[in-house]
Amino acid sequence: MTSEIVAEQDLVLCVGDTTFLDYDRIVAKTEGYGLLGRGGNGLILHSALAIDSQTGQSLGMLWQKVWHREPKQKPPKNETAEQKKKRQTAARNEARKRPFEEKESYRWVEALIATDKAIRTLCEAHLP
Repeated sequence: MTSEIVAEQDLVLCVGDTTFLDYDRIVAKTEGYGLLGRGGNGLILHSALAIDSQTGQSLGMLWQKVWHREPKQKPPKNETAEQKKKRQTAARNEARKRPFEEKESYRWVEALIATDKAIRTLCEAHLP
C-alpha cells in the first residue's frame, strides 16, 4: 500500500495532476458525463502521486477522484452578441460568489487534505 511506503520515508513529494478522459467520439458514452474543454464529453480525474524526494521515483498513487462537470444550459438560439456578453458576465459573477469548496480548483486542496490525513493516521498507528 502506497501510504505504508510513504510513512517509512523522511520526505516525500506529493504531485498532483488533472487528466481529462474525453469520450466525445464514443457515441454510447453520453449519459453521466460532463463537458470538457471545448465541447468534449467525459470525466475529469484528479490524482496525487507520491514521489521519492531523493531518487525522483514514483512510490505509488496516494489519492484519486473522478468527477464530471455539470452540463450548462444551452443559450437561446436567437441570442444577440450583446445578450451573450451579458449572460457570460452574469455567469462569471455567479461563479466568483461560489464557496471555494465548490470550485474545480478545490480538488488540489482536497487531494492534500486527504493524503495528509491518511499519512498522519498511518504514522500515528506506528508510533510506540
